[in-house]
Amino acid sequence: MTIQSTNTPPATVHWAFAPMTDVAEARQYTWRLAHEHYENFTVVSHLVPKALRQDFCNIYAFCRTADDLGDEVGDPLLALQYLADFRQQTQDCYAGKTKTAVFTALSQTIQKHDIPPQPFLDLISAFEQDQRINRYETFAQVVDYCTRSADPVGRLVLYLAGYRDQQRQTLSDKTCTALQLANFWQDVRRDIIERDRIYLPADSMRTFNVHEKQIREGRCDDYYRALLKFEVDRCQALFDEGHALLPLIHRQLRSQISLFSGGGEAILAAIRQQNYDTLSHRPSLSKAQKISLMARAVVAGVLATFAGGSR
Repeated sequence: MTIQSTNTPPATVHWAFAPMTDVAEARQYTWRLAHEHYENFTVVSHLVPKALRQDFCNIYAFCRTADDLGDEVGDPLLALQYLADFRQQTQDCYAGKTKTAVFTALSQTIQKHDIPPQPFLDLISAFEQDQRINRYETFAQVVDYCTRSADPVGRLVLYLAGYRDQQRQTLSDKTCTALQLANFWQDVRRDIIERDRIYLPADSMRTFNVHEKQIREGRCDDYYRALLKFEVDRCQALFDEGHALLPLIHRQLRSQISLFSGGGEAILAAIRQQNYDTLSHRPSLSKAQKISLMARAVVAGVLATFAGGSR
């Protein structure tokens, strides 16, 4: 594939199309990508059973690359071309043909855990949608987007852990959708300024008398605070439902899931702490909060190891 661009895309875009068929070399690439591009991956990976760490890296490399193909190219039409090629590579991978680092490594994970193609294709579909749609009329439409942008990641983790049942997948979807929504409500201003995207449902904005112009200008008022409280409460309800997943999965995996879920709920707490104003100041977790979350997850992982780890 040859696509010309005047932008300088990240290295992931280059390696999405560069030939690499040596399995050991491809595994090294995905391992390095995961540990260099995600600041918490080293800690998180140690909460995962050792036998699954490379598989997590392989899946992370797919997700990171697909995301970069969508959001880091700078041209929606070009991004769609890249994503179409990446979709074809995914389909080729399932046909036994791999030619790039991501899929050479990922094919090993797919075969070992018998992972179906749909979660990968759904993620690509979400990134393609980002190039075409930047406003949503209803909450249901936003959630539908989340079913492809976030929920597949949780399902992939469940496949790695050996879980394939609908009950666990549904509960995982609740947590993953909630995590995506928490990020949306955290980044309302950043999304419109940097991506010209609004994930707040238009019908909710009308109900609470909030307008796009004030979001773009960063003007928070009582109407906006009421809207954000409404959306934060809906998001929290999804986290609450998703908590039912934890007793149904291996103890070692609970540590990682708890870490991500706790991080999302901490973002909601930070939004509440600044009285739902996510326009004039982006809510974020302090270093102390991040360390606390990590420490709790590590302790949980250690306790799980002493308890036998499997139940």
